[in-house]
Amino acid sequence: MVSFQLTDEQKDMQELFRKFAQEQVAAAAEEMDENEKMNMGLVQQMQELGFFGIPFSEEIGGTGMDVLTYTLMMEEISKVDASTSLTLSVHTSLCAEFATPEQKEKWLRPLVDGSKVGCFSLTEPNAGSDVAGATTSAEQDGDYYVINGAKIFTTNSGFADTFLVFALTDKSVPAHKGMTAFLVSKETPGVEVQPDIKRMGIRGASNAEVYYNNVRVHKDDILGGVGKGFKVAMKALDGGRIGIAAQSVGIAQGALDEAIKYCKERKQFGKPITAFQNTQFRMAEDQANINAARLLTWQAAVAKDNHENYNFLAAQAKLFASTIANDVCRHAVQYMGGYGYCREYSVERKLRDVKICEIYEGTSEVMKMVMSGSMLR
Repeated sequence: MVSFQLTDEQKDMQELFRKFAQEQVAAAAEEMDENEKMNMGLVQQMQELGFFGIPFSEEIGGTGMDVLTYTLMMEEISKVDASTSLTLSVHTSLCAEFATPEQKEKWLRPLVDGSKVGCFSLTEPNAGSDVAGATTSAEQDGDYYVINGAKIFTTNSGFADTFLVFALTDKSVPAHKGMTAFLVSKETPGVEVQPDIKRMGIRGASNAEVYYNNVRVHKDDILGGVGKGFKVAMKALDGGRIGIAAQSVGIAQGALDEAIKYCKERKQFGKPITAFQNTQFRMAEDQANINAARLLTWQAAVAKDNHENYNFLAAQAKLFASTIANDVCRHAVQYMGGYGYCREYSVERKLRDVKICEIYEGTSEVMKMVMSGSMLR
């Protein structure tokens, strides 16, 4: 039987996420955007509430909830602020299923119990969509590997404790066979986090270039095995795409909700803007698209919860959700006219924030490659 209904527990968690977003995140969102800095007090609150461990088992310090509940959190937080939800998303996408029991205790437990924050260090200045173009290397030296190179757009890097770093351990073979994933502490000598990159949107999140200069990592801190880094990265991105799809849905719903509230009160030509049929019809189309994107996201989340192949579904959800979210946010600004363009209202920030949803965790073009590759195999 197919059900589109949330369980009572999921509804309760959805209400908790919504209340936290509206009461705590909303109070900090504008200042974070203006100052281009994450509110660490907010991060601490989310850690204490277990938000960083939603889809992880209680055995390793998580909440024991499912991926669908995680998407509910991403949507509710994103309705208010995308920088905050991105911080949660990147942390949650660190691919725990490849960890050994020892690594789960040493690295994963502090991440999911709220003690530490993680980040994902894959993209390089000359290797974005083309992950195989990476040049960061890791040379073996006894029981250690020595990492050298540079990564860029490493979200959470300004305050993260744990870095999942991808480097080439064998340059004689293609990157998808010669890349290895390493768990690295920020305190390791040679890890150099640069100032945050100035960006159009998600300005409250930390996002920097990171240099790795002769960083020594023990072989026990390899995630997934030597030469398995590409597989780890792709699996992490598959899961991350579900989070970004949920983020897109949340940004879009938040923008439309704000525009509707404004347009019901704002009068032009003697009547509320919502009285005009053109506005009514476009708002109806916007809501239908948001609902469709939400269901695609839930479908991908449930597939992951059921340990099914969700690669295609995650790409599909992210492609559609990010596309319609950009449309909805543009419409929201247009509904509100000149005021929509002003920072007094958050739709302006949402329009800046939402563009990145078509780029990170795989561009829309890459999503089409993933989907068509699956369809044509």
